[in-house]
Amino acid sequence: MLNYRVVIMPMPEASPRKAVRFGAFEVDLVSGELRKNGTRIRLQEQPFRVLAMLLERPGEMVAREDLHSKLWPDDTFVDFDHGLNTAVNKLREALGDAAANPRFVQTVARRGYRFIAPVQVNGNPAAPAADTPAPLHPEPAPPSPIDLHPELEIPIPRRGLTRGLFILIQIMYLIFYLAALFRWLEVHRIADSFLPGWGATAIVTAVLVTAGIGIPLRCYLISGVAFDHLRLGQKFQRIYPAILVIGELWAIAPFLLAEKIGFGAAFAAAAGLLYLPFSERSLIRMAYRN
Repeated sequence: MLNYRVVIMPMPEASPRKAVRFGAFEVDLVSGELRKNGTRIRLQEQPFRVLAMLLERPGEMVAREDLHSKLWPDDTFVDFDHGLNTAVNKLREALGDAAANPRFVQTVARRGYRFIAPVQVNGNPAAPAADTPAPLHPEPAPPSPIDLHPELEIPIPRRGLTRGLFILIQIMYLIFYLAALFRWLEVHRIADSFLPGWGATAIVTAVLVTAGIGIPLRCYLISGVAFDHLRLGQKFQRIYPAILVIGELWAIAPFLLAEKIGFGAAFAAAAGLLYLPFSERSLIRMAYRN
């Protein structure tokens, strides 16, 4: 009689799936996938690693130096500040987040970042990490640090304010252009009084040409900001040389009114107009980063 012994070998355990949920998003930290309502969202490696580090310590500040050592080893030569800002901006773009009014990733000025949304790990709420036991009488939490613009190093203003100021500048230029076109004969008479002959003709020609170009340009910028075109910042950078040239040429317009307002007032107005193209660029950079 033969005896048989059946030995059942244990199957190797599969690596546990670590799913992290927050809001409408789900992150699989093992496969490196980000999904929103079941739909996969493409996210590059470095922004995903930033997200993974933040999710490992929800509610806790992750220092920029920790992110640096995790993302870029010591032997990697890279502009760390620019690279980290780019990675965080791409992460916020994927999450539909904003630095000025964050729902997920909060900037701790000049120190790091914090994930502020409630987090669930494998269906269970994640408790915030604590390095030390909680005191019996905890002190009130300090006020949240001011979010700084990653490129301009200034507090991030409300986008409605920056967009409104930008539109007012465009309307001011439109008024200049239309007034010059409606009264171009008066412009020629004033120009002929201090630069007679071909000089006055050249000034009037420059006014007419730049006004003809400036009107559709300003209307495009007004419509772009009014409808909040998200790529307006990139498009503005491309056409900024033309905006700068036209803006600097029209900075001399107050001198055409020197007879009525005086030379000092004309000089002060011209100095202010010389700065306007640079203020336009700053407003666009504040409202439309990257």
